[in-house]
Amino acid sequence: MSVTYDGTEANDGGEAYEWHHTSPLLDSLSQTPRIALVGNPNCGKTTAFNQYTGTHQHVANYPGVTVESKEGFSRLDDARVLLLDLPGTYSLTAYSQEEIVTREALLPKDDKERPQAVIDVVDASTLERGMFLTVQILEMGLPVVLACNMMDEVRKAGTVIDMNLLSRRLGIPVFPVVARKGEGLDAALRAAVAAGQGEAMEPLHISYGSDLNPVLMEMEKKIVHANALLDRYPPRWTAVKVLEGDEALVAELGAYDAALLESLSAMRDTLSRHLEATLRIAPEAVITDYRYAYIRGVLRDGVVRKDNTKDRLAMTDKLDSVFTNALAGPLIMLGVMYAMFYTTFELGAYPQGWLEAFFGWLGTVVGNILPDGLLKSLLVNGIIDGVGGVLSFVPLIMIMFLLIAFLDDSGYMARMAYMLDRVFRMFGLHGASVMPYIVSGGIAGGCAIPGVMATRTLRSPKEKLATLLTLPFMACGAKLPVFLLLVGVFFQENKALVMFSLMLAGWAAALLVSRLLRSTIIRGDATPFVMELPPYRLPSLRSVLIHCWERTWMYIKKAGTVLLAISVLLWAAMTFPELDEEKARPFETEIAMLEEQIRLLPADADEAARSDLASSLEEKQAALASEELRYSFAGRLGTFVEPVTLPAGFDWRTDIALISGIAAKEAIVSTLGTAYSLGEQDPEEATGLAERLAKDPAWSKAVALALMLFVLLYSPCFVALVVIRQEAGSWKWLAFSVIFNTVLAYGVAVAAYRIGSLVWG
Repeated sequence: MSVTYDGTEANDGGEAYEWHHTSPLLDSLSQTPRIALVGNPNCGKTTAFNQYTGTHQHVANYPGVTVESKEGFSRLDDARVLLLDLPGTYSLTAYSQEEIVTREALLPKDDKERPQAVIDVVDASTLERGMFLTVQILEMGLPVVLACNMMDEVRKAGTVIDMNLLSRRLGIPVFPVVARKGEGLDAALRAAVAAGQGEAMEPLHISYGSDLNPVLMEMEKKIVHANALLDRYPPRWTAVKVLEGDEALVAELGAYDAALLESLSAMRDTLSRHLEATLRIAPEAVITDYRYAYIRGVLRDGVVRKDNTKDRLAMTDKLDSVFTNALAGPLIMLGVMYAMFYTTFELGAYPQGWLEAFFGWLGTVVGNILPDGLLKSLLVNGIIDGVGGVLSFVPLIMIMFLLIAFLDDSGYMARMAYMLDRVFRMFGLHGASVMPYIVSGGIAGGCAIPGVMATRTLRSPKEKLATLLTLPFMACGAKLPVFLLLVGVFFQENKALVMFSLMLAGWAAALLVSRLLRSTIIRGDATPFVMELPPYRLPSLRSVLIHCWERTWMYIKKAGTVLLAISVLLWAAMTFPELDEEKARPFETEIAMLEEQIRLLPADADEAARSDLASSLEEKQAALASEELRYSFAGRLGTFVEPVTLPAGFDWRTDIALISGIAAKEAIVSTLGTAYSLGEQDPEEATGLAERLAKDPAWSKAVALALMLFVLLYSPCFVALVVIRQEAGSWKWLAFSVIFNTVLAYGVAVAAYRIGSLVWG
């Protein structure tokens, strides 16, 4: 049984726009429809995906790749639809990882994984450029729905797009969409599901001119005769990819039929020589020119019209004249980042205090319920003080992620990359390196792991290597709890300024080291940088909250899993072996004597004498706790390292925390929490880690500054090292990252401690 779907939308020209498609009823679907979302970077595709799926989404893992894609479910009437949010890309020729991932998802080896249809999200204000990807999908023979996004901005600019005429010329459904408001998304999804259940589409055949068409036709015949990859790709599409020199397709074709590939390659070489001799051009350039010629033909004669009464400088151009100005732009950028830190501290101070008080109360309650022993120590000192210390920073982390999501969705993040491109070139980097730096924590709160993955967009191996080796210097989200803790304790009067300075220190270190590497062991020529700046837009509250929650939940989940396990292991390492009885006996004897003296004091005894005895008792209890901790496995390791780290102001407790930080930087806070909890003078007094550090005479502003800089610069965490090894392709670069970064961090920390000691005394 079938029905006719009638999707009616208000056409931008004012007349009714209809798209009719015959398809099976949604109720009769035997399996969940798979719909792929594709589009250029910054076209609003992920905003549309978030509107469709809400929180019902997860990162999709594609074999052998690390570029992030997502899957999520949406409801259409009573049916569930699986949506794939594929990486933003301008093309489907396999040059970058994004292009490879998107193409493999659209035409996978397993037919069960193939999407039934594609929603191609394009920025309607740059329709011609966006449709370059549309045409390539149509050449694949996939059912496509074109979603012209950001129509609100197009209308404000006085542009009219005739959706009905555009649909007829392309032969596919076309819808006006405002993704951040959800307008037009339901109709586009309904049309995509209907198109996916209809008859198979014929691949689009574009004429590529008198030079290429005969060659393509002959290639197509050979491919069909050899039955080469016909179950996966249309034969003409395969022929076009061979002419484009698509390495991934050529390798796949060669593995299937080496003789066929040799024949097709010979034809391409002959054509290339002919084009070079006659037109001074390569086959892939001819293909690109004819695709754009086809697109311009589709858009001619009234598809896109400009209302001259509104022909004025777009708001984005007006804003860019200020925000990307050579002088004002960088100053505004620095102001925006400083304001972000100031807002984080001002708004987050209260909920952070509430969480610290809650975990202090929880530790007291659990401590009062349980008898003294290992279980009580594990729960109170190991888990509550360790993991609780990390979780108390959730409000600050959430506020920072919220602000970052706003900057990203508004389009300002891309402006930062644009403004920093010129600076990066001075230090031997590529403009495309900016985004990996930002993703890694360039404006605080990112992560080095996706940052390293993002270097796959860099086509120069030398620039990629210099980028992935230096981006761990950024202030990632894992380092933030350490910075927030120490800044809050020792730099109360200038919290935002110190955090801002730490972020700038990460940038400075990365750029200077990059210049050093590019001038010595990673020499090479620079490559050009081309970037599209998206229009400014007001982010939707839903999209910003989803992005914020995703990152915050990852932080919470890490604290409840990885850091919980690390806290338990470190508690055990700081508890066992227990102090030898002979070594403990002198402390216990003196403690017992002092307790007895206090007990025997008469009620009317001098308060000064009582206070002196109480102070002596606390000192002996603290000395015993410290000796027990030193005697443990972790204490022995920290004590062994201490002579090396003392010039930087680090004692053995801090050394233990820094060693644990190689596993995960957040573990530094939880380790310090456990170490100082186990060494607590009065176990009945539940105080936070911040208060313990403030009271410890071994700590000072100079020590805190040295530690923050060391954490900023030293060895990346374990998972980041694994990813660096994968991307760099050699163990030597992993070793370089560990050794060089740690030596650099040590030198900077020693200098900072010496200077800080002179300044603050």
